Amino acid sequence: MSRTPNTRPPGLPTSLTYPEVPVGSLLAGAAARYGDRTAFTHHGDSLSFTGLWQSACRFANALREHGVGTGDTVALHLPNCLAFPVAYYGTLLAGAVFSPASPLLPRDALHDQLTDCAARVVVTYGPVASALDGLDVDTVLVVAPTEDSHTDFAGFHAHASPEPPDVVIDPGTDLAHLGYTGGTTGRSKGVRLTHRNVVVNAIQYACWGSGSVPTFDDHGNPTVEQIGSREEWTSELGTGVSINLTPWFHAMGIGGLNIGVVTGGSVTVHDRFDPQAYVADAERLGITTMSGAPALFAALLACEEFHTADLSSVRGITSGAAPMPHEQARALRKRFPDAVISEGYGLTEVTMGATLAPTWESGTRKVGTVGVPLFDTEVKLVPVEGGEEELPPNTEGEVCLRGPQVMQGYHNRPDETAEVLVDGWLHTGDIGVLDDDGVLSIVDRKKDMLIYKGYNVYPRELEELLVELPEVASAAVVGRRSPEAGELPVAFAVLAPGHGDTTAESVQDAVNARVAPYKRLREVHLVDAIPVSAAGKILKRELRDRLS
Repeated sequence: MSRTPNTRPPGLPTSLTYPEVPVGSLLAGAAARYGDRTAFTHHGDSLSFTGLWQSACRFANALREHGVGTGDTVALHLPNCLAFPVAYYGTLLAGAVFSPASPLLPRDALHDQLTDCAARVVVTYGPVASALDGLDVDTVLVVAPTEDSHTDFAGFHAHASPEPPDVVIDPGTDLAHLGYTGGTTGRSKGVRLTHRNVVVNAIQYACWGSGSVPTFDDHGNPTVEQIGSREEWTSELGTGVSINLTPWFHAMGIGGLNIGVVTGGSVTVHDRFDPQAYVADAERLGITTMSGAPALFAALLACEEFHTADLSSVRGITSGAAPMPHEQARALRKRFPDAVISEGYGLTEVTMGATLAPTWESGTRKVGTVGVPLFDTEVKLVPVEGGEEELPPNTEGEVCLRGPQVMQGYHNRPDETAEVLVDGWLHTGDIGVLDDDGVLSIVDRKKDMLIYKGYNVYPRELEELLVELPEVASAAVVGRRSPEAGELPVAFAVLAPGHGDTTAESVQDAVNARVAPYKRLREVHLVDAIPVSAAGKILKRELRDRLS
């Protein structure tokens, strides 16, 4: 007898009623509820929820005093640091638009992005502030300034009022975020997200992950209330502890920041990924959750200390930004048999995310899948070659999403907006499969798919086979242009420790023995590392450039 899969949160409604509030109200609710609990720690310095609220209000008032307000753009050109959430929430409380800019961006790309978003204010970081030289912008504020000529970020708002400014914001129409796509496959585009987009997505994930529903406290602040069974969701709101490496200038990072604020999580920020330091802090802090891209978990699994440290406090693990290899998922389940491991799926155009596997104990989780649609979210698959016809289950097609977290469109790009938004459905460019239970798997990026002599070849299938080999730690597959065949599958692989004698030929033969002739790898290159973006996505464009 077949069992109905448990993929919807038990005891929770199928649809939520979202508060029609601006993003800053989420922090107001968290400050009222969690007060002096530590929200963020970095290099030994901490911000409580109350302290973050007061500092954000000061920054908002300072912006208003300098003529920055509704509709103006404030860009944060910052690494993760305590100034980031202050500037983020302060910008939104002032009615201005937040636009993140990676401090790793090349100078020309940075200037192009800040010009495209028409930034009036840029908050930057001392060591990277020189990248802004020559840019026409009203105000540059510097965290940890390295020279006296810059305006110090802390001094800018130190004496402003800690009370929230009186600003009228329409959550449904006023922009909160003007974020830019990762640019791993082409030119970055500005994604327009309203306050409602951002609030909805934060609450969708907060409620899904904690068994909660949105509500208001006695003072009218938005918050969430746990109504799900404590046997299903074992962690209470206001008790979570985690380490964050995901950059807040990325959609997954800023989404995670908001979710953590809503749920009262205490986050220790790491500047860079050092597996040994991560494990040591994880054990010392007694972290309850781990989250990141597959690249993070791959490095942890390769770290000896990760397998010996006492990490029994970990109750939940979430992965996103890129598909997790099946072998990696199985290894994590073996390491954390009592933790709930959930993979999700999203992109900048849906604020952060659209699907997630069950986070409750009895949920049905399938290795290699990214779960089911969140509350009030729909997923359908359409033919890869184009069209709006919905495909039946177990058929590969382009993933399309519809829901209240879907963007308003691309900034100043009506034609490109019209290409991807059709009757409210966002065409993601990702290729996926929905099984009979409505569980989504991501096969590959539409742009990454190779065509060899008329056959579709999906790099992820080959990548899965590569990392299943004990001698391969990580891998990526791209196409080499061929006049005769179209595209030839080419692999880049990093060898696992202790397998230095492995040859490219033996790796190629091992994979090719398991696939149809048209899918066979034509080349394997052994490399020291696979290039990834700050968000953990493989930079396949860079790999393709190596073949030219």
